[in-house]
Amino acid sequence: MVPLERTTCCVVGGGPAGMMLGLLLARAGVSVTVLEKHQDFLDDFRGDTVHPATLDLLDDLGLGARFAALPRSQVTEVVLPGEDGGLQRIGDFGLLSRIGVRHPYMTVVPQWDLLDLLAAAGREEPAFRLRMGAEATSVVRAHGRVVGVRYRSASGVGTQVEGEIRADLTVACDGRRSVLRAASGLPVREFEVPFDTWWFRLTRRKGEQSGALTRKAGLGSFAVVIPRPDYFQIGYVAPKGTDEQLRERGIAAFRAEVAGLVPEYADRVGELVSMDDVKHLDVQFNRLRQWHVDGLLCIGDAAHAMSPVGGMGVNLAIQDAVATATLLAERLRRGTVSGRDLAGVRRRRLPATLLVQALQRIMHADLAGPLRTGTLAGPPGPMLAAVRRFPVLQALGAYLIGVGFRPERAPAFARRAPTPS
Repeated sequence: MVPLERTTCCVVGGGPAGMMLGLLLARAGVSVTVLEKHQDFLDDFRGDTVHPATLDLLDDLGLGARFAALPRSQVTEVVLPGEDGGLQRIGDFGLLSRIGVRHPYMTVVPQWDLLDLLAAAGREEPAFRLRMGAEATSVVRAHGRVVGVRYRSASGVGTQVEGEIRADLTVACDGRRSVLRAASGLPVREFEVPFDTWWFRLTRRKGEQSGALTRKAGLGSFAVVIPRPDYFQIGYVAPKGTDEQLRERGIAAFRAEVAGLVPEYADRVGELVSMDDVKHLDVQFNRLRQWHVDGLLCIGDAAHAMSPVGGMGVNLAIQDAVATATLLAERLRRGTVSGRDLAGVRRRRLPATLLVQALQRIMHADLAGPLRTGTLAGPPGPMLAAVRRFPVLQALGAYLIGVGFRPERAPAFARRAPTPS
């Protein structure tokens, strides 16, 4: 007999959106169970940028001091290669302090550390339950509505058990390959993306300074350099569908290309032992036309898979979670969540989603595409001229990336005084 559990809200997926939603609902006194399919949060090269809007949210939740104690680095500007071979700053987070942004920088921190922090805060709430190693496999329906999920989890060596959780509301936070989204039958609008990304790391040596997220162009490819406390996380961007070709060429050819793109790190490309050290990200870019069916809501990447350009996906997913908790917590306490309530989450978050995706599509067309094909040595000349003439545009770019079009603030029921690390 399949074990049967009961909760008010079942959140599937322990990423940033799922963990944030679970914490917020638990602080509202809503019984919530979060299912995470892995046994831990250790998954290299996840989205690791934490934006100013999310830093404000952590402060509101009383978690700012705990977050500040994590090993992290700060990004204060975004720079691109100029036509003269130098670097051109197009975004300056420091300028955001002039308009009252409390954290005028973007933080880079291993995502597993952020998730561990949220999990620890969640466990302090009596209404919160986190099930690690529990993978949702399908939805449970009754009388035409979703009433929960079936899952499997490890039990002993090499054995698995099946389980079932019934819930008033199920929220899919299980990413761009969402099992629940597929089971829901919700239609997805796909957008073409001409490139994929391959992530790897190279040592950051003592004394090497970098407070910038840097892009460097080559013929047919470019590199994104993200500074970490003790290494550089580097994204190699090249045409979609070339992963097999890259791996057939082998690690020696890949090292040579990386050395050409980022010659300042050419002396350490030997740290890439094999192509197993290079992780392929199949970039997807889409959104649901409708985010819910009766009893099931999709948010984050399950509702709108974002491009890694601009690193805005994590911030947007967390904002979805905050809006969901703000709109639905009281309804869930009463047990009266309706389809109209679920549609309200999409209405609230859709403008920001559309604007971010529109911005990313512009970046794809006017920057990523030309850089990838080698038709442009750097950002378009008119863009650079405008940035040089009107420095306020650097603040605007930083604001759109770091704060967003509709930043969500923590609801009153979730706010806490600062707690020590």
